[in-house]
Amino acid sequence: MASMPPQPPGTPPPPGRPPGPPPYGVPYGANPRDYWRYQKETNRAAWRAQRDAWRAQRDALRAQSRASRVQSIAGPIILIAIGIVALLMITGRLEAYVFWDWFGRYWPVLLIGIGLVALAEWAIDLRSEQPRSRRYGGYVWLVVLLIIVGASTSGIHHVWGPLQSQFDDNDDSDSFNPFRQPQHDLDQQVLSTQIPVNAQIEVQDPHGDVSIAAGDDSKMQVSAHQIAYANSDNEAKKIFDQQQAHVTVTGNSVLVKVEGSAKGRTNLTLTVPRTASVNVNSERGGVTVAGLTGNVDAQLQHGDMETTGITGNVHAHLSRQGDFSAHDINGDVTLEGNGSNLTISDVHGKVTVQGEYSGDIHLERVDQAVAFHSSRTDLELGRLPGDMSMSLDSLHVTQVAGPVRVVTHSKDIEMTQVYGDTHIEDKDARVELDMAGSFPVDVKNNKGDIEISLPPNASLKVDGRAHNGDIVSDFPLTISGDDNKTISGSIGKGGAQLTLSTENGDLHLRKGTDAPPLPAASDVPKAPRVPKAPSVPHLKNPKGQAEAPVAQ
Repeated sequence: MASMPPQPPGTPPPPGRPPGPPPYGVPYGANPRDYWRYQKETNRAAWRAQRDAWRAQRDALRAQSRASRVQSIAGPIILIAIGIVALLMITGRLEAYVFWDWFGRYWPVLLIGIGLVALAEWAIDLRSEQPRSRRYGGYVWLVVLLIIVGASTSGIHHVWGPLQSQFDDNDDSDSFNPFRQPQHDLDQQVLSTQIPVNAQIEVQDPHGDVSIAAGDDSKMQVSAHQIAYANSDNEAKKIFDQQQAHVTVTGNSVLVKVEGSAKGRTNLTLTVPRTASVNVNSERGGVTVAGLTGNVDAQLQHGDMETTGITGNVHAHLSRQGDFSAHDINGDVTLEGNGSNLTISDVHGKVTVQGEYSGDIHLERVDQAVAFHSSRTDLELGRLPGDMSMSLDSLHVTQVAGPVRVVTHSKDIEMTQVYGDTHIEDKDARVELDMAGSFPVDVKNNKGDIEISLPPNASLKVDGRAHNGDIVSDFPLTISGDDNKTISGSIGKGGAQLTLSTENGDLHLRKGTDAPPLPAASDVPKAPRVPKAPSVPHLKNPKGQAEAPVAQ
C-alpha cells in the first residue's frame, strides 16, 4: 500500500473525522500504514479469542457427552462367548468340527442375539431420568469379523459338503493321528453281563465304530478293540486305560460307555438279547445294527449307519454327510439331519426323511407313506410298492400309490404307473407322468415341458395352458390361442380333473397303455433284499439350466 504524504499545517480533517490529533497516536504517529497494521493485528487477536472460546465450548460439550455415555455390554458378552468356546475346544470338551459345523449353519442367530441386547439397552435408557447414549464402536469390528467368518464358513460348508461325500470315505484315522505316530492295538477282555431281555441299552462311544447284533440268550457281550497312536508303549497304555469300555446296569437300563480320547479310538462289537432296544451316540464312527425286535435310535456326528432285520422302529440323526441304509424293517424309519447317500428297502411302516442330503437316494417297497422334506424338495407318497431314485437333478418313481405330492425346482421328474391323486410343482426342469388310471392331476411347471401319458380308456376333464409354448394332444380336445395356448375338453366320459400349466414350455398329452394292477401291501416281498448301490439315470438338463445345486 502506498503511503499518504503528510498534510500541511492548517489542513481541515477529512469528512467524518473529528478535529484534533489522530486517535492512534504513538507508536503509529501519523503514518496510515502503521494504522492499518494495527487494525489487522487487532482483528487477528479478536479472531483468536473467538476461536479459543469455540474450542472451549466444544471441549465442554465433549466432556459432557463422555460423562453421559455408557459402554454397551454386547462387546463383553461377545468376548466371554469366544473365550468359553475356545476353552471348551482347548480342553477337548468341544470338537472343533462340531462347533464349525454349527457355526456355519446358525451364525445369524448370534447377530439376532446382539440386536436383542442393543434393543434391551435402548429400552432401559429410554426410561432413564437422565438421557444417556450407548457406545457401540468398541465392538463393531467384532460384529464385522463375525459376519465375514460366518459367511465364509457357511460357503465352505455348502461347497465342501458334496465334495466331502465324494472324497471322504469316513476313515478318521488321520484325524486321530495327525502327526503320524505309530499305531498300537489292544483287544480288551470281553465283558459278559446278564441284562433284562427287554433292556434299554445306551451305547456312548465318541471315537470308534459300533456293531450290534442279536443273540439267543439274555447275556450281553461287549468286545472292545482299542487303537492308540503313541510314540511309546507306556504312552499307548495310558491311552488304552483312558478309553476302556465300561458296562453299568440299572434296572432295565444298560449303559455301555467309552471315554473318548483325542489320540485313539475304540471299536465296539455288542451281542445283545434279540428283544432289546438300543440307543447309540457316536461322534466319529459308523453304526451297524441287525436282527433286533426292539427299537433302534442313533445320533451320528461323523459316520455311516446301516440297519437290517429290525422289527421295531428305526430313528437316526446324521450330522456330517454320512450314508444311511435300512433294509427289512417292520416298523417306521425316520431320518433327520445332514447326510449323503440313502438306501432304504422293504419297510412295512412309514419312511420319513428330513434334512439336507447331497448324494443319491434310493427307496424300494415301502408299505406305508413316504415323506421327504428338505430346503429344496417336498415329497409325499401314499405308498411305494415299486422304487424311487432321486439325485440332485432328477427324480424317478416307478409304481407309486397316491396321494402323490412333489414341490421342487431344477429337478427333472419322471413317474410311471402312478395310482392316485397327483400334485406337482416344478421349474427349470421337465415333468413326465405315466398315469395308471383316471385320477385327479394338477401339474404346474415354469420354464419346462410337461408330458402326460394316459391309459386308452381314461375319463377326465382337461384344462391346460402353455405360455410361450406349444400344445400337442393324442386325444380329440380343443386347442386354441397363439402365444398363450389352451387345451380343454373331456376325455371319455369326463370325470376327474386334469389341470396343466406351463410357462415357457410345451405341453403334450399322449395315449399310453394299460398299467398292471397295483400290488397290495401284503403282496410286497417280506424277504430282505438289499438293493445295489443306487445308480440314478440322469435326464438331460433343460436348455439353459444351470448346474444342479447341492441340496436335494
